[in-house]
Order: sequence, then C-alpha cells, then structure tokens
Amino acid sequence: MTVPNQPALSPAYGLRHHDALLPTDLLAAEVAQRRESGFDVDDIVETANETDPTDHTAVLQLVDAMGNSARGVEWTYEEPEALEDIRAAAGTTAPQGVDDTRHAEQVRAAWLGRVAGCNIGKPIEDGDHWTVEHIRTYLELADAYPLTDYVPHLDPMPAGFELRDNWPETTRGNVHGSARDDDIDYAILALHLLETHGRALRPDQVGEAWLALFPLKQIYTAERAAYINLAKGIPVPRTASFRNPYREWIGAQIRADVFGYVNPGDPWQAAALAYQDATLSHTANGVYGEMWAAALVAAAFTAADADEAIQASLSVLPQRSRLHEAVSHVVRLHRSGITWDEAVQVIRMTYGHYSWVHTINNAAAVTAALLWSGGDWMDAVGKVVMSGWDTDSNGATVGSVAGILGGPNGLPAHVIEPLQDRTRSALFGFDNTVISDLAHRTIAVART
Repeated sequence: MTVPNQPALSPAYGLRHHDALLPTDLLAAEVAQRRESGFDVDDIVETANETDPTDHTAVLQLVDAMGNSARGVEWTYEEPEALEDIRAAAGTTAPQGVDDTRHAEQVRAAWLGRVAGCNIGKPIEDGDHWTVEHIRTYLELADAYPLTDYVPHLDPMPAGFELRDNWPETTRGNVHGSARDDDIDYAILALHLLETHGRALRPDQVGEAWLALFPLKQIYTAERAAYINLAKGIPVPRTASFRNPYREWIGAQIRADVFGYVNPGDPWQAAALAYQDATLSHTANGVYGEMWAAALVAAAFTAADADEAIQASLSVLPQRSRLHEAVSHVVRLHRSGITWDEAVQVIRMTYGHYSWVHTINNAAAVTAALLWSGGDWMDAVGKVVMSGWDTDSNGATVGSVAGILGGPNGLPAHVIEPLQDRTRSALFGFDNTVISDLAHRTIAVART
C-alpha cells in the first residue's frame, strides 16, 4: 500500500521472482511485509536505494536490520502468535457430531474436488498477468465465459495472453490424470504426517519431513525460506521469521485441508492441528490463514451451507486481525445483496495492495466464491478462478469445501473423470498417488 511521502524502493529491488534465494527479492518483500504490518522502514528503504543491489552481504544486512524497526502508533490490529493467545483473541464454536458414512463420502468428494479445483486454476496461475479483466477477455474469446470446465487452450494463442507451461496437461481436453502441484503435494504430505506422528504433530516433525521428501525448488516463497533456514540449522519456530518476508503469504493456507478432513465438525481442533504445521514457515495472518482454512473445511462437514461454514471458521481467528476483518467484510458484502462481480471489484480495491499470493486477499476471494455460488461446485470453483490472484490454490480450497458441502453427487463428471483417480507428486515416494486411496487413508486417520 502506498502511503503519502513514503519513500519508494528502487526498481533494482523489484519483487520479480518471489524467491528466497535472491537477496534483492528478500529485501523488496520484507519492505512490503513490514509496511503492511504497520512498521516504519523508511530509513532502510533510503539506505537500500544508496546500496549496490549486487552486494548481497549488504542487502541481507538491510533485510536483517528491519527486525529492529518500530510499529507506528496508528496500528490498531491485534495479531498474536502463541496458540493460547490466538484462542483468547478469537471466538468459540461447539463441535458437531458427524455420521461416519456421510463423512466418508464427503472426504472422497473433498479430495476429488481439491485436486480438480487446483487443476482448473493451474494454467492461469499468475496474478500479475492473469487479472480479472484479462481472464474474462480470454474466456470470452474462447467462448468459455463464465468458466464451467477446465480452462481452454486457444491455438493460435491470442496476442497478449500466455498460459503457464503446465497447459498441455491442465487445459480442457488435455487432462489425463492430475498434474503435479504443491497444493496437492502438501495435502498428501499432511496425511503422511498424521499417519506417522498422529495428532501430537509438532512443527519440527513437519520440517524433518520437508527436508526428507521435498526437493527445494518444488516449494516456494515462505516454504522455501523456511526450508533454507532448516538446512542451515536455524531452530523452529525462527524458521518462520528469519529472512522470510513471505511469512504472511498463502503458503500455509494451502496446507490446511487434511487437518479439517480428520476433524469433521470441530473447527477449533482442526485449527489447532493446522497451527502446528503453519508455524514452521509462517507468522500472524499467515498462520491464521491455515487455521481458518482448516476450520472452514471442518465446519463444512456439518454446515447447512457455505455461509454457516464461514461463520464457524471465523471463530478461530483473532477478532481484531486483518484476516478476520477481510473475511467478515466479504460476509457483509454478500448480505448487502450486491452481485458477485460487484463484490470482486470491492475486494480487489480493498485488498489488491497485497501480493497476489498473500493470505488475506486470497481468503477474501475464496469466501466470495463460496457465498455467491449457491451451493454449485462448478460455479464456486469457476468464480474463484475467474477472481484471479492465486487461482490454483484458491481453486483447490474452494473445490475441497464445495466438495464437502455438496458431496460426491455435486461433483461434475466432466472435470472429475479426466483425473483418472490419480495425481502426480514431487514428494519422494508419492508420485502417481491414487486419489481414492488418499480418501480411504484419511478416513482411517479421522477415526483414530
């Protein structure tokens, strides 16, 4: 967000790659993170503008120096870190019982919905290029607006449009099994972690699994920064904050769903388990994002509709946090009676200053898609993908929640059947995983 008279960072530090391996990216992202969180880093920016950006030692020293910056007196949010403090600042919700047979069906629909939703959003996952307007124009050129299927590939591709390099396996007519994606990898890993460590899961155990099972360059932003910290021997939870300017981005939120699958009807239990995963790599709203998504998923198993599930999910968020504010704002927009298109414009104007892979803006988009879809799985996923930003992550989350709410009969065959019940994975030993097997294993964990 631009503040009057706030010095701008030199374009030499442009946030081009979102890569923790690049000191200039770290500095640019840390400046943004600090300013979004109410800290004054103007002196660091001025010094950076006089520093040679190729002097990596000097740049990293500036990144570290921002840890000493002071928060402005105008900051009014309360965003605690410790779980007990989050509980104290949040609300409460009573656990709801579930029917085992229905739960099993919902888990199967959740896994299929998550994988399909991820693939639908995957070829246009680039929030800088694929804006709401750009997506709509492209889909209209392809006679595919509103989106009700996998994204089409136009040949020849119109000038000014570029699908991601995964398009040969994620576009309409080209899906033959699920493509590999970190949104799917983390769900598979969460299940493996629970099978291995049970409900006493700790952040350091999550970190050990990352080092053993993930290639470094198959994880991104906050997770890559935390991975580098782990490899250097930096202890948990400092892995989440040391040279990790992406700590409030969406990376933790995409890792949440399985913690909800195994705690059906119990948002707080799901959120508490998600907290153990999130704090390896994230802080504040980054952690809340995973807690919120896990709670949303857990609540969906017993909720009558998306509105009820979202209300329950709000109970795990500190009431004076930015994430609670954003989700509550979207709920009020829905109740005001405006259209989804109007809501998207408000959301983008209000939260568009965040990175397109930040937690807060993407959670708002997820909330809107679920509320305005009327319980229709394809409409919900189509809406969230057409909202732009992190399209595959949001497609996965919405696909998961809408899958639970609607059950297997609510999943459209034309997007589920091409998955062929299998998914690729970058996790060592988990490639070509059978999706129905993931569902069976999840149910077994839930009943232990």
